Amino acid sequence: MVGKLIHKNKKLKGERGQAMVEFAMIVPIFLLLVFAIVDFGMGLYSWITVTNAAREGARIGAVGADSTTITQRVRDTAGSLNNSNLTVTVQNASDQGGVSGSSVSVHVDYQYHLITPVGNILHLVSGGNIGSVIDFNSTTEMRME
Repeated sequence: MVGKLIHKNKKLKGERGQAMVEFAMIVPIFLLLVFAIVDFGMGLYSWITVTNAAREGARIGAVGADSTTITQRVRDTAGSLNNSNLTVTVQNASDQGGVSGSSVSVHVDYQYHLITPVGNILHLVSGGNIGSVIDFNSTTEMRME
C-alpha cells in the first residue's frame, strides 16, 4: 500500500507544470473574447446614439428649427460620443427654404474607433477588409409641420 502512494505521488510531481501551460495557452483567447465583447457593446451603444441623434435633429427640424439649431441638437444628443468624429448634414431646414409640408432630412456620420486591440486582429484575419475604425451613419427624414 505504501508503494502505491509513493508511485501516485511521483506521477503528480511530473504533471505539476501542465496546468500552467494550459493556462498560458487559454488566457490570450479568453482576453480576446472579453475585448471583443467590450468593443461590440461600445460599438452598439455608439450606433444607437447616432440613430437617436439623427431622429432628435429631424424632430426639431420638423417643428421649424434652422440648420444651426438642428446641428447643435444632434451634437447635444450625441454628447457621450467624440464630437470630432461626428458629421451632421441637414437638408431642407427652415433657413434652407423648407416650408410646411416638405421634408427635413438629417444625416449623421460617426467614425467609431475600436478601443481594444481586436481591430488589429480583425485586420489580419479579414485581409484588410475590417480595420480599427467602423463608420456608423443614420439618416432621418420628417415632414415639416
